[in-house]
Amino acid sequence: MRKKIDKLFDEFLIEYEYSAKLSPETIRGYKNTFKLFRKLMPTTETNTLTKITMIEFFKELETRDRIVGKNKHVKGVKSSTVATHRSKLHKFCVWLKQNKVIDDDPFEGMQYPKVEYEDKKFLKSDEIDKIFNALYTVGWQNNFIKKRNIAIFTTFLFTGLRKSELLGVKVSDIDIERKMLRVDPRSSKSKRERLVPLNRKLLLSLKDYWEERKKLNRTTPYFFVSSNRDDGLKHIGLKHMVERLKEGSGVNFHVHRFRHTFAVNLVNQGVDIAKLKQLLGHRDIRMTASYVRCLPTSMLSADLESLTFDNLF
Repeated sequence: MRKKIDKLFDEFLIEYEYSAKLSPETIRGYKNTFKLFRKLMPTTETNTLTKITMIEFFKELETRDRIVGKNKHVKGVKSSTVATHRSKLHKFCVWLKQNKVIDDDPFEGMQYPKVEYEDKKFLKSDEIDKIFNALYTVGWQNNFIKKRNIAIFTTFLFTGLRKSELLGVKVSDIDIERKMLRVDPRSSKSKRERLVPLNRKLLLSLKDYWEERKKLNRTTPYFFVSSNRDDGLKHIGLKHMVERLKEGSGVNFHVHRFRHTFAVNLVNQGVDIAKLKQLLGHRDIRMTASYVRCLPTSMLSADLESLTFDNLF
């Protein structure tokens, strides 16, 4: 009896999760892609998983009407989004073929989308000011929530942590005396442990939040805690926080832009790319280089001014 595609995807994900040791954030990405695929192609099963089916999925993805923000209707998706969904669905199809569930890979011979990255990846200083002003002025539930949220975004700004890495930070990972934050390899995309120095501004914010947290007698090992439970802050909680800040600040941003902001500003301060690679926790320095591809010309002007006839080789 032929297994349903949903059951097969669950088996694929379990095998892939433990054999490839994927992070929770990556697993969530696979689930979201497959959920979207099932929503747009609800009748598809393995016997109809063809190249035509996949083309129909991407066509539907491009032409469907979506609502974002306050009832704003939009159509179309970025090529980078298409590439992400294609990559995840392709891995599932390869697994199906390897397990002799399907005879042919529906993506074989299909052109990969050309990804055009946005020029503006980092947040400018005025946008940072607006976001932090909103952190201080938005009517949060109480003083504890306010200081927690300030500490969270100060951490994003001054460490370049990924979203999953920040949510995975435990009390034991922060060493105030040594001024270091440990990134647990289980929450890191690279699966590598790393230490990130804590600057004075961030230390003050973390200490301020910690004093408020102690008043609530929270015992969870996670450093950043839920608003109303003795547990770590979850992705959905952070998402709601971002939505309130977008509304309060007028800046349309996502958390990962803080990581780009961290990288660009360190490069602008003269930090070399090898050190930046270590701070960001990348395995490949080419990934680090991609984070600074959006350096504005204004950041390069001073370097060019130093070039004269006298110092040419």
